[in-house]
Amino acid sequence: MRTVQNPPTTTLGYALFATRWLQAPLYFGLVAAQGVYVYKFFKELWTLIRMCLGGHASETFVMLAVLKLVDVVMIANLLIMVIVGGYETFVSRIGLQGHRDQPEWLSHVNSNVLKVKLATAIVGISSVHLLQMFVDVHHTSRHALLWGTVIHMAFIVSAAILAYMSGPMAAHADRAHPARLHGEPAGEPGPTPAERPAGHRPQQRADDLAAHAGQRTPGGPAAPLPAPRRAGPVEYAHDGPGFDAEQLVRAAGFPARKLLEDFDDRHPRGLDRDTLARLGKADFVAARRNVVFVGPPGTGKTHLAIALGVRACRSGHSVRFATAADWTARLAAARAAGRLDAELTALDDHPLLIVDEVGYAPLDAAAAALLFRLVAHRYERASLIVTGDRPLGRWDEVLGPCAPALADRLAHHAEIVRLDGDSYRTRGATSAWAD
Repeated sequence: MRTVQNPPTTTLGYALFATRWLQAPLYFGLVAAQGVYVYKFFKELWTLIRMCLGGHASETFVMLAVLKLVDVVMIANLLIMVIVGGYETFVSRIGLQGHRDQPEWLSHVNSNVLKVKLATAIVGISSVHLLQMFVDVHHTSRHALLWGTVIHMAFIVSAAILAYMSGPMAAHADRAHPARLHGEPAGEPGPTPAERPAGHRPQQRADDLAAHAGQRTPGGPAAPLPAPRRAGPVEYAHDGPGFDAEQLVRAAGFPARKLLEDFDDRHPRGLDRDTLARLGKADFVAARRNVVFVGPPGTGKTHLAIALGVRACRSGHSVRFATAADWTARLAAARAAGRLDAELTALDDHPLLIVDEVGYAPLDAAAAALLFRLVAHRYERASLIVTGDRPLGRWDEVLGPCAPALADRLAHHAEIVRLDGDSYRTRGATSAWAD
C-alpha cells in the first residue's frame, strides 16, 4: 500500500506553532472576567429588587435597571463567544463534536465567522447603550446623544462591511487551496468555486458523467479519482450557505426520499428519540462518527438512514447510498481493475457513506473482506451509516471471520440505535386487509 509522506516540519516550525499556547492564559483571564460580570449582574439585580420592594423605583428606573442587566448578559455572551470560539479557532480543539450541549455556531466557526459574530454582538451591545441614553434623555446631554448615535452607526457600518467582505475572503481561500478543499491533486489547477457546482467534488462529477452516459448503474463501479491516498483524517470543506442541497440529495443515490419528519417514531419499541433528534442535526458527520441502525425488517432502518443522509446533504455534505451488496460489487470491480486503493481514496470525497442491508444475505469471504476494507479505510477518517438486521455480535453469521474486527472499528465511534417491533409494512398490509 503506497502512502504519501508529509514533508518534515522543522524544529523552528514546531516551536512557532507551540507558541499558540501562550494565548491559553488569556482565555482563562477572560473566564475570570466572566465571573466579574456574574457578580455585577446579581448586584444590579439585588439593587432593582430592593428599590422595588421599598417603593422607590420609578418606571424609568426599572427600565434603565433592566437594560443594565441586558447589557451585562450581552457582554457575557460576547465573552463566551470569544473564549470558546477563539480558543477553538486559534489554540486547540475543545472536542465538543457530538456533545448534546454544543453551541450551534461552534460547529462551523472559523476566524471569519467569529469576527462577524463578534461584530454583530458589539452592535447589539451598542444598541442597548444607545437605548439607555434615550430612555434617560432628560439626564443626557445632546452632545452625548449625538456622539452615541454616531458611534453606534459606525459600529453598524463596520459590521456590515466585515460581513460583506467575509464572503469574498472565504471564496479567495477556496481558490487558493483547491487541493485541500476539494480533494484535487496539488499543483493541478481546478475550477473555481464559482465554476464548480456547490458541494460538487471531483468524484461526484465522475459519477454523474458516467451515470449520464449509461456506463454505470447506481451503486456500481465508478471511475477512480486520480489522487494519492491521504495519510490522515480527511478534512472536508463546509460548502457554506451557497451549496445546492437539492443537487447533493440527487447525487446521493437514495432509492427514495425519506424525511425524519415522516418517520412514525411511535411504532418501534424502545426507540431513543433524544438520540434520534441529536443525530438529526448531522453533527456526527463533521465529528467523523458512525451510526448503526439494528433491528428486524420493516422497523424503519432504511428510512432513518436515508433521512439522516438527507439532513447531511442539507448541511452541505456529499453523501453516497448503496446496499452492502452494491458496495462490495463496486469494490470488487475496482479490485479486478487493480485500483481498489484508488477507489477507496475516491470515496474519501464523500464525508458520509450509507451501507444498507448488512446481513440480509450472507456475503462470501471475498465480499466480506472488501466490506471490511471499506470500514477500516474510513475508521476515524469519515462517517458511515450502516443498517443491519441483527446485533453486531452476530455479524459473524453473515460476514464470517472478519466480522469481529469490522464491528469493532464500526462501533468504536458510533451511535448504535436499536429498533424493535413488528414490520411496519406488514402491519400496514394487515390493517388494510382488516378494513
